[in-house]
Amino acid sequence: MKKYLIYGILGLTALGCSSDKKSGAYDVADLQKQSSALSSDTALTEKIVKTADMKFRVKDVQLTKETLGKILRAEGGTIAEFNTHSVVIQNDKVKYSADSLLELISYRVEGLVVAKIPSEKLDDFTNQVTRMAVFIDEQSLKQDDVSLNYLSNQLKNKNKVEAVTQLNNSVSGKKISVAERSLALKDDLVDNKVNNLMTDRNVRYSTITLNFYQDNTVKKMIVVNDELSDYRPDFFKRFWLSFENGWSVFKEFILILANLWALIVLAVAGYFVFRHYRRKKLIA
Repeated sequence: MKKYLIYGILGLTALGCSSDKKSGAYDVADLQKQSSALSSDTALTEKIVKTADMKFRVKDVQLTKETLGKILRAEGGTIAEFNTHSVVIQNDKVKYSADSLLELISYRVEGLVVAKIPSEKLDDFTNQVTRMAVFIDEQSLKQDDVSLNYLSNQLKNKNKVEAVTQLNNSVSGKKISVAERSLALKDDLVDNKVNNLMTDRNVRYSTITLNFYQDNTVKKMIVVNDELSDYRPDFFKRFWLSFENGWSVFKEFILILANLWALIVLAVAGYFVFRHYRRKKLIA
């Protein structure tokens, strides 16, 4: 009886292990399908990422931006970033009339365009931009060979798929630990695949940064005079107002003296009394 019981327990254990192996195989089935292309061909292919920079002067910044947009659309490219701003060099205000000023502003308009363009058309695009420019300040082209990094990600992806398969097929009592390691490897596999997709996109489309500006411009504007002292009346008007104000002050002074008439009488009387007693003292 005990013998049959032992055989039964061993049979259930073997059945559980086989079910774990089958579930592990289902977990990596999608990974094996996704990485079949990578594992089948790991030959070194040339991956060149091109980036270009240009700085130049133009006649009109806004017109240049519109022209660049048309050329990019014709070449199959797009504008990723666009920005214009004005740099004030000098600002001054001079009197134009009693209530207005003439404002003079010397400024320079600058523009920035960051564009994506098919790599095979980069040279043709830069040549068109050069013909648009009045003056070229600087121009550069950089080529990065990322072929080895691309191949490294492919090989790592193949190794990670194999590692995930081995983990899922392994017999271990720590199923949670195995699942966590398997998930970490899957995340690394996704990161490497995304990096390769970004590399493919950067190889197909080159990034070019265009900084352009136009000649200094002087802007004239009539603005309101904000100097309050300029709004005061003229000299003669102010003189007459001062005379009227002085007469008002004098009348107020007379009124003050009228209010103090009793004190004035006492002061005068005291003065005469003092003189009288002083004379009598001198005669005696």
